[in-house]
Amino acid sequence: MNKARGFQGMLSCVDCMHWRWKNCPTAWKGMYSGHVDGPTMILEAVASQDLWIWHSFFGLPGSLNDINVLQRSPLFQRLTSGTSPEVEYEVNGNKYTMGYYLADGIYPSWATFVKTISCPQGNKKKHFVKVQEAVRKDVERAFGVLQIRFAMVRGPARWWDPDTLWYVMTACVILHKMIIDDDRGEEEEFDYDQEDTNVLTQRGLWVP
Repeated sequence: MNKARGFQGMLSCVDCMHWRWKNCPTAWKGMYSGHVDGPTMILEAVASQDLWIWHSFFGLPGSLNDINVLQRSPLFQRLTSGTSPEVEYEVNGNKYTMGYYLADGIYPSWATFVKTISCPQGNKKKHFVKVQEAVRKDVERAFGVLQIRFAMVRGPARWWDPDTLWYVMTACVILHKMIIDDDRGEEEEFDYDQEDTNVLTQRGLWVP
C-alpha cells in the first residue's frame, strides 16, 4: 500500500495522543500532568492510510514523552524476539530486510524509524520533508476520526479509575476498527494477515 505513495518498506505511522483526565485524583495530578494543560493519559497508536489502527497502547501518565512511552510499549516485542514478519525491499540499489515507521522528530534515531529532516537543505531534502510529513499525518487523522466518532474520547475523561479509562479507550479503538472494516467494502475473505499484529489486549501501565 505504501509503495505506491513512495515509501517502499514502510509499515505505518506511529504517534501519541493525550486524553485529558478531568477527575484525576488530586494525589496523582503531578504524575499525570505534562506539557498538555492538566492531567492526561497517553494513547500510543500505529495507523495506516485507511485509518486502520494496527497497534494501540494506552494508560501511561501524561508527564511522559513519546520516547518514554515507546520504551514501555510492546510495539517492538515481535521484532526483538525475532518473530516479526519478514520484510524485504530495495531502495537505490540497496536491499533492506527491516520495515520502518514514519515518526516525528522526538523519536530516537533507530533504523526502524524514518523521521523528518529538521533543517532541510536543497530541493531534494525539502521535497522529502514535505512528502514525509504529509504521509505521517495518517496517524493524526486516525486520532481525529476517533475523537469525532466518540464524544467521550473527544472530551475530558470523567472517571477516576484508570482501569475503567483503559476499557473505555480500548472499546472505542475496537469499535473504530469495526467501522473501518465495514466501510471498506471488501470481499468477505479479504484479510490483511494481521494475526497477532495488534496489542489491543495489552494493558497500559499505570502507577497509583
